[in-house]
Amino acid sequence: MSRSRGIISENLREEIAKELGVYDQVKQDGGWGNVPSKTCGNIVTKAIEMANKAAENK
Repeated sequence: MSRSRGIISENLREEIAKELGVYDQVKQDGGWGNVPSKTCGNIVTKAIEMANKAAENK
């Protein structure tokens, strides 16, 4: 199975990366390959927090 299918949309991932201050690194390196796993984990954590907050507001 291909790992190219993401759980988080590319737009959301970029939005969170900008918020966390790592988007410039992603653009400079030409992709997500050099982003540390801790940073990727922080992006996922932020996405989960956003989803939980959205669910609470419904």
